[in-house]
Amino acid sequence: MHFEYYMPTRLIFGRGKLEELAKRPLPGKKALIVITNGRSMRSLGYLARVENCLKKQGIEAVVFDKVLPNPVEEHVMEAAELVRNENCDFIIGLGGGSAIDSAKSVAVMARNPGSYWEYVKGERQLSENVLPIIAIPTTAGTGTESDPWTVITNSETNEKVGFGIPETFPFLSIIDPELMVSVPTRLTAYQGMDAFFHSVEGYLANVAQPVSDLYALDSIRLINEYLPQAVADGNNLQAREQMAWASTQAGMVESISSCISEHSMEHALSAFYPELPHGAGLVALSVPYYSYLLKKDRKKVKERYIDMARAMGKSGDKPELFISALKELIEKVGLGGLRLSEWGKKKDEAENLAANSFEAMGFLYSLDPVPLSRQDATCVIRDAIY
Repeated sequence: MHFEYYMPTRLIFGRGKLEELAKRPLPGKKALIVITNGRSMRSLGYLARVENCLKKQGIEAVVFDKVLPNPVEEHVMEAAELVRNENCDFIIGLGGGSAIDSAKSVAVMARNPGSYWEYVKGERQLSENVLPIIAIPTTAGTGTESDPWTVITNSETNEKVGFGIPETFPFLSIIDPELMVSVPTRLTAYQGMDAFFHSVEGYLANVAQPVSDLYALDSIRLINEYLPQAVADGNNLQAREQMAWASTQAGMVESISSCISEHSMEHALSAFYPELPHGAGLVALSVPYYSYLLKKDRKKVKERYIDMARAMGKSGDKPELFISALKELIEKVGLGGLRLSEWGKKKDEAENLAANSFEAMGFLYSLDPVPLSRQDATCVIRDAIY
């Protein structure tokens, strides 16, 4: 048994905990607050609340509000220039995964030369410190508040790639479920299923370790129970609270285990079709993907499938029970019948999308419990498209 456990982020979790931002020691005197280009952070008052908390500590703030749902490199570089011009010394990501991931990438580029993509591709090494990062999630899905990963798209090459180093773990994360009640029904489902697959993939990865196994199975259990409740009633604070913790815990799974090639495939899909929500892409891929793994090598995945099925309330010793439980969960959260063709994808694109998944994030294939080829990936993607 060989593994490393490293999780340096301080987590402040609970209802009403946003106000801790006004009380806790912070890592600088001027913050860049990164939000998306939507209206919700302003209209719901979340941005104003963060700014007021900072003012109570005598901290100035500048806002960057151009981040897209699938964030792109050009906005990372633009925000990093703003940091330098305004002399900001730490970064706050406020919102969903796109805002917090962008905040991490901006923190990397604030003091380092060259283009962000040079670091993603390993063509350049960091020469200057990464600025401290504070994560304040308003969604339950990505778990980026408890992992070092940031996913950004290169619009020129259609590469959507994850990048992370120890320095991109947030210095502080405040997870306040009260900030999540405003998420619309469909997005609640997409985001919750993203957290679900972080846990499932982390449990199946060949680098899983004892602690990640515990976190993964508990998140699978919580999401199976509470995501349908959060979808049915967005104001159900108990469901929101349990989903917030499940998402954060799933981020910890990503930190000490890893996602596998389902995420490689989805990143290829949303790199070419940026309107496709990440969670929707994962849901569309999921039944074909996990059915394919089971068909490819039943012996290698059998026990882990049974464990996950039991975490979802199934009894028995057949690995197919996990596929059944997965289908039931997808139906319960209103995503039954979802297919990639809804976003314009065609079956004849499957081969190119599979190739991109190997070229952009091929390293995740090395972590699969069952070796998959490009032809295997093509079959999965084709099955996910009507």
